[in-house]
Amino acid sequence: MVKMRLFRMGDKKNPIYRVVVADSRKAATGEYIECIGHYNPSTTPAQVTIDVESAKAWIAKGAQPTETVRSLLISAGAMEKPAKLSPSKTKGKKSDK
Repeated sequence: MVKMRLFRMGDKKNPIYRVVVADSRKAATGEYIECIGHYNPSTTPAQVTIDVESAKAWIAKGAQPTETVRSLLISAGAMEKPAKLSPSKTKGKKSDK
């Protein structure tokens, strides 16, 4: 499965991340297919640079973003925020009233 995930770089206690498309079987800091952006959480506000066209193309091909990457893609405009989920069905005993 192809995933979109963060690739950690930078110094100790000063992380900078690449947003990459990689095979899920590869190591977290291993080989990746394509770098589609950068994320620097150390700055105020956090700096996010994502190639929107490339991200949309990979999503169309079936790449699954991690939760963190999904929120970054939503903030960059590459994905739409999902609709709120319907309330879960209540579990337990049925009321016989």
